[in-house]
Amino acid sequence: MKIFFDLVGCRLNEAEIEKMSAEAFALRHEIARTAQEADWIVINTCTVTREAERDSRQKIRQAHSRNGKARIAVTGCWATMDPECAAALPGVTRVIPNAEKDGLIRLILGADEPSAASLAAHPAPFRRRTRAYIKVQDGCDNACSYCVTRLARGPLRSRTADAIVADILAAQGTGAKEAVLAGVHLGAWGRDLGNGLVLEDLLEDILARTEIPRLRISSLEPWDLRPDFFRLWRDGRLCPHLHLPLQSGCGSTLRRMNRRTTPGEYTEIVEAARAEIPDLAVTTDLMVGFPGEDESEFRESIGFVERMRFARLHIFRFSPRPGTAAARMEGAVPLEGVRHRAMWARLIGRQAADNFARAFLGRAMDVLWEADTRGGLRRGLTGNFLRVRVRSEDIRPNTISRVRLVSVDQGEITGEPKN
Repeated sequence: MKIFFDLVGCRLNEAEIEKMSAEAFALRHEIARTAQEADWIVINTCTVTREAERDSRQKIRQAHSRNGKARIAVTGCWATMDPECAAALPGVTRVIPNAEKDGLIRLILGADEPSAASLAAHPAPFRRRTRAYIKVQDGCDNACSYCVTRLARGPLRSRTADAIVADILAAQGTGAKEAVLAGVHLGAWGRDLGNGLVLEDLLEDILARTEIPRLRISSLEPWDLRPDFFRLWRDGRLCPHLHLPLQSGCGSTLRRMNRRTTPGEYTEIVEAARAEIPDLAVTTDLMVGFPGEDESEFRESIGFVERMRFARLHIFRFSPRPGTAAARMEGAVPLEGVRHRAMWARLIGRQAADNFARAFLGRAMDVLWEADTRGGLRRGLTGNFLRVRVRSEDIRPNTISRVRLVSVDQGEITGEPKN
């Protein structure tokens, strides 16, 4: 059986798709490179915004148009929240909610779940050999007023350290040079296991039991962190990159969002991290147009963002999600105003990315190289998430080599191989 896997959304969706691929491969099924050659198409969907829902529907329609004979299994957050709409799309044979997602391969193929021994004996090539996305936990017990993910994913559920380490070792065995820990609420890992372990313990365990060259954390809520957490970065395998979602730099907006932090507390955590971790990149999410966000609140938020010197901004326009408290709030921001604020925020984000990148010009840094591109152009990432390109026929994908950073354009750096 040939199975094609695709997704819309976050790194957690990526991690889940990689796990499904590994399970299918261990059961001696073939992982199709395109939808056209597949017998089954599995699509992991997203519902975090209306745009993500639209992209999920479009992804399904495109898959069916490319291969009308294939059976399509739809899973993920949008499929969970709107299963009837998902089932009505052309080609969809199965809709599998998040609660049953771990058994998706068994459900569509009628096979037993592969054993750990089978997974180890038949390691699947990860979709991106350079970087393996590893699911650490699922669900969230927070109550951010805008967030539908907690409704789609359910309460906190941590995977055991042994299972996580096993996944990293499997990725390491296929040649992956970087493991990216993914989850809905990573900082809460371990709270439901009843053994007193917390995220710091998991990271120490991974570093002790694996030899993966790089370990990156996808996202951490700032209120989960203590200043001494950052001592772990004394191990150089932990990438000097923290994604700390902000959402707004205005205190009153954060209160309406039911975020468990203030601009002042957020600043203290970032300063503690920067004091401990050399060359640290701090990236963040920023939402614009939240209900009740007037012009003064938006300017306060943008001013805070500029002062924080982020390495990269992910800009989101507020999207009312059914079932959330924010969807019922008054004070909706006119659409044109939201678009204007998003454009302004993106401009600030581009300036921040360029400023961060320029601080490293003239430095020699290690880069993990992605797949080849035409014309001898190679692209890769430093540990602190700088995007680097080099023209070289000698650099091979999925290797780490040192280059000197010489110029920057729109957040991407041009480098020269260092002999």
